[in-house]
Amino acid sequence: MTIGLPLPPYFVQRYEGWKATKFVENKVWYKHLAEDGQHPRAMVISCCDSRVNATAFFGPDPGELFIHRNIANLVPPFKPDGVHHGTSAALEYAVCTLKVPHLIILGHSSCGGVNGCYRMCHGDAPELEKQSSFVGRWMDILRPAYERIVGTGSEEQQIAALEREGIVESLHNLMGFPFVREAVEAETLSIHGLWNDIGDGSLFYYNGEDFEPVSKTV
Repeated sequence: MTIGLPLPPYFVQRYEGWKATKFVENKVWYKHLAEDGQHPRAMVISCCDSRVNATAFFGPDPGELFIHRNIANLVPPFKPDGVHHGTSAALEYAVCTLKVPHLIILGHSSCGGVNGCYRMCHGDAPELEKQSSFVGRWMDILRPAYERIVGTGSEEQQIAALEREGIVESLHNLMGFPFVREAVEAETLSIHGLWNDIGDGSLFYYNGEDFEPVSKTV
């Protein structure tokens, strides 16, 4: 087994193109970021799905978004048990150290993780039920949301509803982190839930009861 191989040519070419154009054009800004550190406008917790990209939606400059990705854009419950918690660690760093003013949960349509959770809860994915399944145990976070949507329509409708309910579940879990709740109550942090339809490019936000379009003009 060999590790530490060179990058495939495709990635090398993309890097060389970026270095020769965008980096050179913004060289002063990159130097500023290196010397002054990062001061992002927001933290975005999004799915690992390669089709969903917050930087494509909002066109941020380098240094504007602190992005954390995981399967199905979930926030786990607050659980300070001394075990490894990647999402919770990123959240703590963003809120307590970087002091981001906005925190965004970004979900999307056709989410493989959400679909897997639905099948697991239905008893149709025994591989995810195994204790050794990292994906399955991670998707356990979504089980309370599944209980809220099960039997509410066709299978397709339930899965679509679960994608949105997963965002709501994560928003609720966020408020279980003391440092998040304190920042929200002090009005130094606002939290937002977004859902993107990959096929038509629409973006919806959670208004406390339902999801409505972010923009009325698109």
